[in-house]
Amino acid sequence: MNHQASPTPIRILLADDHALVRRGVRLILDREPDLEVVAEAGDGAEAISMARAQEIDLAVLDIAMPRMTGLQAARELSALKPGLRILMLTMHDNEQYLFQALKAGAGGYVLKSVADRDLVAACRAAMRDEPFLYPGAVTALIRNYLDRVQHGEEAPQLLTPREEEVLKLVAEGHSSKEIAEMLFISIKTVQRHRENLLSKLGLRDRLDLTRYAIRAGLVEP
Repeated sequence: MNHQASPTPIRILLADDHALVRRGVRLILDREPDLEVVAEAGDGAEAISMARAQEIDLAVLDIAMPRMTGLQAARELSALKPGLRILMLTMHDNEQYLFQALKAGAGGYVLKSVADRDLVAACRAAMRDEPFLYPGAVTALIRNYLDRVQHGEEAPQLLTPREEEVLKLVAEGHSSKEIAEMLFISIKTVQRHRENLLSKLGLRDRLDLTRYAIRAGLVEP
């Protein structure tokens, strides 16, 4: 019988806009003696304020959430708490999301459909600073790397984080006034961002912006 005191569990912040998904994921994690969900959030913005308010070791973020995506939250959290480990949780086996997640500072990428099998291992890997990717993701990464080598380096990211925020909110159907209030900027500034987005991306109107936002994984179709 081992009488050693058990180590302090890994403190986890869980962010997903579906309460049922959160409950399911929480059950998977809380079953493990070394893992404990200490905070839950319904979107990226809430996740950031919770990470500011309490000590957490690991953030498990859903990729597609309203107001602020998990990708946007991951970028902010990486800057805010450099030691924090981040895992992305997604319904989509989508290469675009995968590359954005890794760029945003995530150390792992877990499909919701197999969360009961993969999530616990992914959390422990993240705490050991080991990347965790499902098998298809590894193939995609290698293919992408080989493509880039063949065609010279990839194009730089076109949009600034602020433009990306505006793009997401436009695609979700918010008016310039609503976006201005959400981001604490003037309506004029929102309109300037919209014009910049259209000209940078070579698009005509809001419908084009929405299609682009869906392809870029900022909003769900």
